[in-house]
Amino acid sequence: MRDFTFQNATKLIFGKDKEQLVGQESSQYGKKFLLHYGGGSIKSSGLYESVVQSLTEQDIEIFELGGVQPNPRVNLVREGVSICKEHNIDFILAVGGGSVIDSAKAIAAGAKYEGDVWDFFDGKSTVQECLPIGVVLTIPAAGSESSSGTVITNEDGLYKRATGHPSMRPQFAILNPVLTYTLPPYQTACGVTDMIAHILERYFTNEKNVELTDRLSEGALRTIINNAHIVLEDPTNYDARAEIMWSGTIAHNDLLGTGREGDWGSHDIEHEISGIYDIAHGAGLAIVFPAWMKYVYKHDVNRFAQFANRVWDVEIDLNNLEKTALAGIKKTEEFFHSIGMPIRLQEVEIGEEHFEEMAKKGTERGPLGNFVKLYEKDVLEILKLAR
Repeated sequence: MRDFTFQNATKLIFGKDKEQLVGQESSQYGKKFLLHYGGGSIKSSGLYESVVQSLTEQDIEIFELGGVQPNPRVNLVREGVSICKEHNIDFILAVGGGSVIDSAKAIAAGAKYEGDVWDFFDGKSTVQECLPIGVVLTIPAAGSESSSGTVITNEDGLYKRATGHPSMRPQFAILNPVLTYTLPPYQTACGVTDMIAHILERYFTNEKNVELTDRLSEGALRTIINNAHIVLEDPTNYDARAEIMWSGTIAHNDLLGTGREGDWGSHDIEHEISGIYDIAHGAGLAIVFPAWMKYVYKHDVNRFAQFANRVWDVEIDLNNLEKTALAGIKKTEEFFHSIGMPIRLQEVEIGEEHFEEMAKKGTERGPLGNFVKLYEKDVLEILKLAR
């Protein structure tokens, strides 16, 4: 196990009707707020009205910026930065899922920076400080509600890039599973896939003697898998929705990565795909992750066999660990397919015309991943496996 320092300052407020506390929780951060959200769903559901009422009861002046899209765009971030600077915004409240929260984080960083916010994403500058952020979570998936990172897409060049800083962690996040009842099945499945991928990125490590975080990761994976079909078949099952929502947070709040080095190669490859084709992040991960597994499993057959046994209950064949490992990969692929996720690029009508471009762009700042270092030729082969 590696040495580590773990600190996560986000206050997590979990349960029914907790969004009514948003004004009380955020009033200590100032009186001028940017309310950031996506489309019209928070208005049709009544959540918008509830949040605004809670804020106005605390005499908070609200400036609004809606319109966040999946794979959030840097141009909207720049608009948010301008609002924050023009009106001396004290606090940003993100109401939505990972895309809204990531956009809010980027705005929060840009508001404290004199240059262009994209500098943080292309490596020209590093984040030093941010405006404080709060969250009302509506889509369990990205785990951005208590993580220190953000991912933004720049349509100029079709780049999707990440950056992060401890000050990006939200001050608080309100998690009410009831708010997820009306999520479309496909969006629910994308979220499930995203949180599974976050755990797998940490699980496949070269670090030895990490039994505790192995077991925690395996338990979280089994919990997500066990409850995924329940919420898809019974969207208003509070207990199952609660398990999924809490698992999504745990999957990406850094706890499961303590003492080990994660991989993140699959995420980086998926960013190239969704940067060009704008597909849902979870759908892209369902396609890329099994392909990555097939390409790298021989690097540590024992770990893949352990994954197959502990997560999927595949009996270990001591005479043929490779057979066990491949069975676990197949089970992973079958699960993604069973919840309505694509597992091949052709299922989302993506051909090979940009494979070489994606492999080159993805590795232009060096190889991807840590479990196995992936160079341009490796990324190209993984994309071919994902066809």
